[in-house]
Amino acid sequence: MPASSNPATPPAPALKEMFNAARFAMVADEMTAIDPQFDRKRFLALALVDLEDLSLWQRLRRMTECFHVLLPTDYRKSLDLLHALAPRMGSGFVTLFLPDFVSLYGQQDFEASMKSLKFFTPFGSSEFGVREFLRRDLRRTLTVMETWSRDPDPEVRRLASEGCRPRLPWSFQLVELVADPTPTLPILENLQADSSRYVRKSVANHLNDITKNHPEWVLDRLAGWPLEQTHTAWIARHALRTLIKKGHPRALHHIGATPRTEVAVSVTEVTVEPPQVRLGDRLTLGCHLHSHAATAQRLVVDYRIHYVKKSGLTSPKVFKWKEVTLAPGEGLSLSRTQVIRDFTTRTHHAGRHEVEMLVNGQVFKGGFFDLTC
Repeated sequence: MPASSNPATPPAPALKEMFNAARFAMVADEMTAIDPQFDRKRFLALALVDLEDLSLWQRLRRMTECFHVLLPTDYRKSLDLLHALAPRMGSGFVTLFLPDFVSLYGQQDFEASMKSLKFFTPFGSSEFGVREFLRRDLRRTLTVMETWSRDPDPEVRRLASEGCRPRLPWSFQLVELVADPTPTLPILENLQADSSRYVRKSVANHLNDITKNHPEWVLDRLAGWPLEQTHTAWIARHALRTLIKKGHPRALHHIGATPRTEVAVSVTEVTVEPPQVRLGDRLTLGCHLHSHAATAQRLVVDYRIHYVKKSGLTSPKVFKWKEVTLAPGEGLSLSRTQVIRDFTTRTHHAGRHEVEMLVNGQVFKGGFFDLTC
């Protein structure tokens, strides 16, 4: 029998429960405290209709739309009330309805909307709210965001980078920036050595987005950055992670790894255990590397799982494993574990999942595990 998750452990609540009936009531109470004329009863009557049938994002949008119905028709007066509400909400995902309100109803008041997006971002993030402005008026919005990239608040600086990512997860692609990333370069240049890891991670993710369509553009830009600076080097390395996994020659050279075509190594004793797993089980991978080169090799070892989709087809996902330097003739055994569980970005489906080993982008035969859900 394979190991299994503890059946006595209750499942984690669905993410959409962040916007449950109690949350709507709490937010209504807070707004009533700010504005006694706020129609709490009508707000909840509108908000809770068929709430159980709505997804996370539909519930967030429900919050936005209900406030639009109940707040003043004057947009700036509505913003004043939402500005007062924001500090009462704490911080986190729930606050995203605030910039969502700006995105939906603030397109005709650009200046007030930009100021509000900047104000709201420390409470959660305005990265999704700003994107409709970018889609409608890219240059004008980027001009404002460039000033954000020089703001003393790291939350605002991160918004400058994260909000204009070409391929931001959970949002639509900015097709103009997918085609030509150059307009965001001033923002990225301003943040190339940022003191905040939160900001640096966003810059790296932004650049990694660009590598999907313009790898040489990114590599050329990084070549001109001060890579002797620790923060800049960290950004560059994480920005190139997708190219490194693919064995891109210039990306491998950037981190001092052996070119893919020159790698001389065997991968043996591959294990994927247990062969049958269920959600919540722990998967253990192992392999042995042996160098056949006459000189030392710098190797980036990854593994790739071909996840079964609902359709029965598969979708590959590469995971980082280890970077090692092997002397001529040296061998090394590796092992690691991974828990098989669902995420907001990945839902598992039953079936055979093939596993491959990657060394500097070279593919080596692995194994498989069968998932039962």
